[in-house]
Amino acid sequence: MPESSSLPSSIESSDELRRYEHLLEEARRVKGVSLGRDAWRRLRRSPSAMLSLSVLVVMTLLAFFTPLLPLQSPRAVDTSRNFQAPTINHLWVNHLDLAADDADAKIWNEQLRREVDLKYGSVNRLTWLLTRVRVAIFGEKAIGSICGTDELGRDLMARLFWGARISLVVGLVATLVSLVIGVSYGAISGYLGGRVDNIMMRLVDVLYSIPFIFIVIFLITVLSEDSIKGWLLDHGIDRITIFFFVVGAIYWLTMARVVRGQVISLKQEQFVEAARTLGASRTRIIFLHLVPNLFSVIIVYLTLTIPRVMLFEAFLSFLGLGVEPPDVSWGLLANEGLKVITPVKIYWWLVVYPGLALGVTLFALNFLGDGLRDALDPRLKNR
Repeated sequence: MPESSSLPSSIESSDELRRYEHLLEEARRVKGVSLGRDAWRRLRRSPSAMLSLSVLVVMTLLAFFTPLLPLQSPRAVDTSRNFQAPTINHLWVNHLDLAADDADAKIWNEQLRREVDLKYGSVNRLTWLLTRVRVAIFGEKAIGSICGTDELGRDLMARLFWGARISLVVGLVATLVSLVIGVSYGAISGYLGGRVDNIMMRLVDVLYSIPFIFIVIFLITVLSEDSIKGWLLDHGIDRITIFFFVVGAIYWLTMARVVRGQVISLKQEQFVEAARTLGASRTRIIFLHLVPNLFSVIIVYLTLTIPRVMLFEAFLSFLGLGVEPPDVSWGLLANEGLKVITPVKIYWWLVVYPGLALGVTLFALNFLGDGLRDALDPRLKNR
């Protein structure tokens, strides 16, 4: 009797074991997809977002490697060829023939470092090394003025490439500054709640009512006063550095509100309760548990804020309060182009090319932001 009862049990156990082994084998064949991979897969389905990403990558690489390109000097003045229209008749020119003076003409001699500063402005070590490589590869040859020249005979294409370095850096650095302030402020306000939250948000409401364009103009004007400017320069802080932080410091309000709302919706979730039960501090919960769950919102905000910052920089440069000559940015180039447009003669290339560069970048950033928003939204996962 015991033998007859044990037989079905063993048979049942072996069938169950085989069933579990089959399920385990199926589980091994199924590979999970992380949130990042899933978002990248959905982003690749958007032609406009991928095209925008490609354009931005190419523009960033060209801006970074501008010292390596065989371009003319963005500062070399030659009034004999001022307002020269775009042409491809002379695709390559002798770089030394376009020098501003004798000191500039000796740029490739043993005093290369000092002369590079004269021709390209004060450069960092990486830019200096890239310039040395450019000299070794191309020598004194440079691409001709295929985008024309300005009122001082300076090559517009070279100024566009060098201006891209400042315009893109301004957009990125100022946006990162606004993100750090906005994310920290909004996360702390949303997590603490109560009276602290009310006070912090009322401060945001007050700041929203202030016309920031006047604040920026006031701050830049004050910081440009000779004694203050001299003190800042002695400490290695130039106007463009001030510009980064001043502009970044006024774009954090919307980010603070967005992050506050997201934190309020997440702070009662189980993972936050678990961290609180384990004795995690408020700072640890905010910045190591809540903020990482907001990366999708932060990334989308980043791509949508950079165009606003770049446009604001262009506007301030247009007013003469942004980038200072002899440095150059796209906004400054557009301003210079508009100054020389008259009813008698229109030098269209001085406005079209800077405007086109700025417009393409802004469109690409906006399309990429829309694509990232859709790719990172879990509600659109199966669409």
